[in-house]
Amino acid sequence: MFDTLQDRLQGTFKNLRGKGRLSEADIDATAREIRIALLEADVALPVVKTFVAGVKERARGPEVTQSVNPAQQVLSIVNDELVTILGGETRRIRYAKTAPTVIMLAGLQGAGKTTLAGKLGLWLKKQGMSPMLVAADLQRPNAVTQLQVVGGQAGVTVYAPQPGNGVGDPVQVAKDAIVEARRTLHDVVVVDTAGRLGIDAELMQQAADIRDAVQPDETLFVIDAMIGQDAVQTAQAFLDGVGFTGVVLSKLDGDARGGAALSIAQVTGRPVMFSSHGEKLTDFDLFHPDRMAGRILDLGDLQTMMERAEEVFDKDQAEKAAQKLAGKSGDFTLTDFMEQMQAVRKMGSLSKIMGMLPGMGQFKEQLAGFDEREIDRIQAIISSMTPFERDNPKAIDGSRRSRIAKGSGTQVSDVNQLVDRFFEARKMMQQMARGGGMPGMPGMPGMPGAGGKGKGRQVAKKTKVKRGSGNPAKRAAEAKASGSKPQDDGAGAFGFGQQGGKADPDFELPKELRDLL
Repeated sequence: MFDTLQDRLQGTFKNLRGKGRLSEADIDATAREIRIALLEADVALPVVKTFVAGVKERARGPEVTQSVNPAQQVLSIVNDELVTILGGETRRIRYAKTAPTVIMLAGLQGAGKTTLAGKLGLWLKKQGMSPMLVAADLQRPNAVTQLQVVGGQAGVTVYAPQPGNGVGDPVQVAKDAIVEARRTLHDVVVVDTAGRLGIDAELMQQAADIRDAVQPDETLFVIDAMIGQDAVQTAQAFLDGVGFTGVVLSKLDGDARGGAALSIAQVTGRPVMFSSHGEKLTDFDLFHPDRMAGRILDLGDLQTMMERAEEVFDKDQAEKAAQKLAGKSGDFTLTDFMEQMQAVRKMGSLSKIMGMLPGMGQFKEQLAGFDEREIDRIQAIISSMTPFERDNPKAIDGSRRSRIAKGSGTQVSDVNQLVDRFFEARKMMQQMARGGGMPGMPGMPGMPGAGGKGKGRQVAKKTKVKRGSGNPAKRAAEAKASGSKPQDDGAGAFGFGQQGGKADPDFELPKELRDLL
């Protein structure tokens, strides 16, 4: 959703790199580019003015003018300002002191309220709560049935005493739901209300009547993140007519410009609390302003990646796999490989997961073109192997590969490629697990869990490269005197510093990524 904005901002920061000091003209030009980028992303004009003014004011301050790397400082300022307009900090649900906590959903028809009610119910269930969904949308055809289906998929109780389709009193249903929740000991009640194709007095009055009847602890305004500039006007109308305590952005996985996400919190003064970014019930998260700002600026979101990994990875299974990697070369088998791959898939779309890594914005086309079915083909190939072949991949000869290809509906070349890649991946992971660092990265520290006294650590120590001077001219002179070629300072594909085609020996992965690996 934020691809256009991300590309424009990256181009702006690229123009600043290499400048030792920023002039007034540089600051004005940067502010102009940021303004254009935000307006093209459908961010509301008042928000754009506030944002650009804040960036310009701080860019003229000593933190930039006296900085060794002004481009990096401007990036930091833009990140801080983005976090501010997105709400500043994560806002969580405020539960009632006496159960049940009542959450009311409001919004236009088509915003995705009913599906989101199921997502919220599943999310609350994972938090250890006992939610109950209330079908108070009695006007839209089959809205009650849809909520029952979604609630069944989420494994959450649905209270639907009226058939809907224009029959029943939604206010009375909401009142009775609170009594039923107390009787059945449900500690959270999520009330799904009716929407309309546009803002009208009838919608506002009905929503206000339900609000007055149940006195919700949280009123969440659900808005389609793809409606652009209209989002701000719609949100303001609901704020004036019904009032709400928080915002839920739905359809964040769409291809619209995403201005609603950057505008709504600043204009209404109400925080964005949740975001929905897919069709699955699990595609629902707390909204973290700092993480969203990091994604927009291509700084990655390793924290969310770590949280998802903790949810899906079995700790005992992961430790068992790590012990196999640290052991003999044949311990980690294709069976283990498939189990790890299946666990990764539970985290969600692989392209989305890879998109959470810093610097992956430059690979958007490759990620967008990634075929998720490739993982299914790999699993089909491994499933077509016998237990002996999975545990002893070196024993897979030509005739076995031909049989496996026929059994999985693939080509022999696909089987060859999988087996070859498995051996390469296992070799790399074993070197990392034993503390020898990644291949081609001498001196890189081992991953957590490594003994630290293995052969890999000794090899890394012996092959550590001595770094040259930071001055290019002086380094060239030193290289000339020693009769060797000067080392290359270019950056690697992922932005890591390179020296002579090898990674910087002082480079160290972030702690979060080391823990994930």
